Amino acid sequence: MADEADQRPLTWSPQPIRFVELSGEVMSALLDGDLSGAGRMAGVSLTEYFLTDGARWLWQFRLDQMAADPGRARWMVRQAVVGEDGLVVGHAGFHGPPDGAGMVEIGYSIAPDCRRQGYARSALIELLRRAAAEAAVTTVRATISPDNVASLATIASFGFVEVGEQWDEEDGLELVFEVPACRVPPI
Repeated sequence: MADEADQRPLTWSPQPIRFVELSGEVMSALLDGDLSGAGRMAGVSLTEYFLTDGARWLWQFRLDQMAADPGRARWMVRQAVVGEDGLVVGHAGFHGPPDGAGMVEIGYSIAPDCRRQGYARSALIELLRRAAAEAAVTTVRATISPDNVASLATIASFGFVEVGEQWDEEDGLELVFEVPACRVPPI
């Protein structure tokens, strides 16, 4: 049975998302469980969502990537922030820099209490804009579990085309979608 948050009608977020860097120091503090210290370093108030097991796995994975290649850092995960008060609604970014064919893969996650308010759509718009602004990027990829109805609905109106499927060691079966990077979405 769905919880009450899932029963709210979907509304568009009137405020665009802005991304704030999650530095290696912030991710390390989050791995240590130091939410207030991480928030001070990041300059925004982070929520417990950044300490969940799934988030902690992501912080370690991204830290390992950045240690192997520091140049990847600018492509990594960011905090998704809205409003003048700096409400952190989740995190988003790219899985890494463009590959040899110019493809980047996006990832975003919205905190459960902020879902169904248009924030995932706002994060996707900003990610697509950033990809379109990079000359080296030709294709944007999204991989989504076939059971993730919300994410499938989020990408549906952005021209993504299903190009296959893959098995992810962490997430299981994923459908693979792509869209040309030059397609900048409207607000």
